[in-house]
Amino acid sequence: MLPMRSDSRLSGVLHVLLHMAEHRGPVTSEVLAKAMKTNPVVIRRIMAGLRDKGYIRSEKGHGGGWTLACDLSKVALLDIYAVLGSPSVLAISNRTETPGCLIEQAVNAALDQAFQDAETLLLSRLGQVTLAKLSADFHLRLVKHRGPQDLETIHA
Repeated sequence: MLPMRSDSRLSGVLHVLLHMAEHRGPVTSEVLAKAMKTNPVVIRRIMAGLRDKGYIRSEKGHGGGWTLACDLSKVALLDIYAVLGSPSVLAISNRTETPGCLIEQAVNAALDQAFQDAETLLLSRLGQVTLAKLSADFHLRLVKHRGPQDLETIHA
């Protein structure tokens, strides 16, 4: 059996949005990509979906870039999860190689309920946490850390 891959897109998008919230003025894809240790093309792809939903906007030309277009207190993590296409929240799933097997059916029935309960709980929690709450948590951590506060070095 191969190890399952995890999907960290939600975490990455939230990370980018909080960086943008801390930055005064537009932020380029290149600056965000450097902070996220990825390619600017990846950032632009992510940003397109957020722009289409009205969470951010883009400004072209010299001094342009991405800016937030939303109130952080009105955007829940669940909203951003939906922008990503509501990917599967669990990396585990049922075995379906022998659907006629009564043992497989019993196992899958038990797991189906557990998976459904876990997903309901997680999505509920994502709906309760706003970008403003994440920002507030970041600021508490920053005060304790007393470290650099610019976008490029805040990861230190």
